[in-house]
Amino acid sequence: MLAVMLAGCGGSPSAPPPQAVAGQGIDMVTDASDVLNEIRGAGIEFVGRYYRDPDSMWPSLSRNEALRLSAQGLKIVAVYEYRTPDPTHFNYAGGASDAAIAAAVARGVGQPAGSAIYFAVDFHAHDTDIPAVLDYFRGVRAGLAEAGGGAAAYRVGVYGSGLVCDAVRRAGLASYGWLSNSITWDDGSAYDGWNIMQGSAVPGLSFANDSDQAHDDYGGFAVAP
Repeated sequence: MLAVMLAGCGGSPSAPPPQAVAGQGIDMVTDASDVLNEIRGAGIEFVGRYYRDPDSMWPSLSRNEALRLSAQGLKIVAVYEYRTPDPTHFNYAGGASDAAIAAAVARGVGQPAGSAIYFAVDFHAHDTDIPAVLDYFRGVRAGLAEAGGGAAAYRVGVYGSGLVCDAVRRAGLASYGWLSNSITWDDGSAYDGWNIMQGSAVPGLSFANDSDQAHDDYGGFAVAP
């Protein structure tokens, strides 16, 4: 998963700034359908799940899973991740391709228009990597617009380090930022402009997860039957 599966990830970011907390959540790489009772019992309010390329070894969020989560009163946060630990994937074409796949999965799930799809930047980006990352997000925006027939149905979020979140949002290429738990990455613990901040696993749960906390609007959604 975004933090658990990556080498070099560890520790917890510093305490969040004083903002209006919207909820406590988790993100997980596996289908949440069989652990809904655990999730609700832990006081979790939203679940981050993945949109995947068909070739991925990990399961993508499905329509049935989204319905089960929504029926429990849980919000969903969608994040696209595939080949994103590879810096060479970050270019305009990579972003456009990822956006087309993510939009198709979102439509199949029934994700409502106006909610967010986060796109992961899952490597330790430095200043020299930022131009390529920005090109990737330009491709994401173009790909979502094309998938929507000229107007994007979904807002863009960025998952990554503080450096990445800040650069992408300052460029006007994302509406939301999800700060990675990889605090050894540049600006990992100093960045306070996040909508979601990732932490260590919630203790006592039987499945792999990362904890998350959100404030204000963070692009989550529920699906209707």
